[in-house]
Amino acid sequence: MRKGKEQQKNETSRQLKLFTMQAGELTVAPTGGTGTERLNRVELLSLLERQRTLTENLLERIVDYGNLKRAYKQVARNDGSGGIDGMEREELRQWLGKHINTLRETLLTEKYEVSAVRKVEIQKPEGGKRILGIPTVKDRLIQQAIHQELSRYYEPIFSESSYGFRPGRSAHQAIEQASKYIQEGKEWVVDIDLEKFFDKINHDRLMQRLSKGIGDKKLLRLIIAYLKAGMMDEGLTEQRVAGTPQGGPLSPLLSNIVLDELDKELESRGHSFCRYADDCNIYVRSRKAGERVMTSISDFIEKKLKLKVNHKKSGVRHCSDVKFLGYTLLPEGGIRVADKSIDRLKDRIREITRRNRGVKFEEVIWELNATIIGWTNYFRLANIWLTTFRELDGWIRRKLRCYKLKQCGRRYTIFKLLRSLDIPEGKSWNVVMYSQGWWHMSKKTAVGQAMNLNWFTQYGLQSLYLRMMV
Repeated sequence: MRKGKEQQKNETSRQLKLFTMQAGELTVAPTGGTGTERLNRVELLSLLERQRTLTENLLERIVDYGNLKRAYKQVARNDGSGGIDGMEREELRQWLGKHINTLRETLLTEKYEVSAVRKVEIQKPEGGKRILGIPTVKDRLIQQAIHQELSRYYEPIFSESSYGFRPGRSAHQAIEQASKYIQEGKEWVVDIDLEKFFDKINHDRLMQRLSKGIGDKKLLRLIIAYLKAGMMDEGLTEQRVAGTPQGGPLSPLLSNIVLDELDKELESRGHSFCRYADDCNIYVRSRKAGERVMTSISDFIEKKLKLKVNHKKSGVRHCSDVKFLGYTLLPEGGIRVADKSIDRLKDRIREITRRNRGVKFEEVIWELNATIIGWTNYFRLANIWLTTFRELDGWIRRKLRCYKLKQCGRRYTIFKLLRSLDIPEGKSWNVVMYSQGWWHMSKKTAVGQAMNLNWFTQYGLQSLYLRMMV
């Protein structure tokens, strides 16, 4: 009896150790394909049929200790808030150390119960709200484990023109490829907007697609359980009959599997296109050709894929009038930041420098720097109209001067600040006595001389213009 308890204790310890080991100790087997050659329909069906045979017991590999370990590390790395059960990622590590065998058994015997997702609404930049469904950390672990194994089979057959939610691919690559198409003379863009794509994915179509390449019935039933998991909002659970809400690790892969049918259709027609998630642009040489493509592809999307095209937002436009992944692409290789992207940046800066925030000036600088660094890292491909950012730098500095003046509050405190920055007494009094409001005061020459470039450099303020010029 004592020996049995000792073995059980050692097993629990081993399992806990499994989920606390350092990253990088495990390698993933190669997928066995490059995905660089386009497959025709017959070849694809043949490949899926072979894949279906190879995946008859895929769930067993999904719940393998090593795969679950990698999944846990990814979930922990992504962080994120908890689901409806309130369990956080650190609690998950402890829970796995004690219950990993039970979890594996319930999954293999189909006794595991998928939890509802927690509904979260976030504001979209262009207006409206995006609905997220946050799974529990246990469900995120399982979804990530499924994702890792399914990706081995689907990544090699995905289109080269698909860039979103894929390892080794990025929005920058999509922008660079789109720019090449435009430089080839394909300046007209069939800009397709899918209406609430993640909320309207047809479950039957998706499961039919998965069943062609996945032979494990248990796994398929687990995936449909995740698709149909209810969404909880303020204690009430709403059942879902369509969609795969954003927020879980499995949704991006499933969305690519759904839209891979669109990719294959576009490839079979010989179109030049770039797709990033549900944002798809097709590049053609004339408006007339674009209108023909828009009509036929919209028909395919709505009738075959059972998705909805947002005809108000979709259209055939010249490349200079299209916003793609935050950029606008021009003929001859010109890449600029889209107007709406600059507007959103300015809105963010206004929020950070709001004068009634009541936070330290140094903290405002820190928040601005984080925004500027992240923004310029993403928009580093822009190669024209860069003087716009020099003007933005000046506007940011004026917002900060205004914030600093407001922090001083009283006239005498502002006077002392200006004097401490080597502004003559007369000019300092002139600023505080003859200004109409903080914004007006921030434009005074003496204020600009006091809080000049060197002053902002000492505070460590980053420059949009200099970062974009690198």
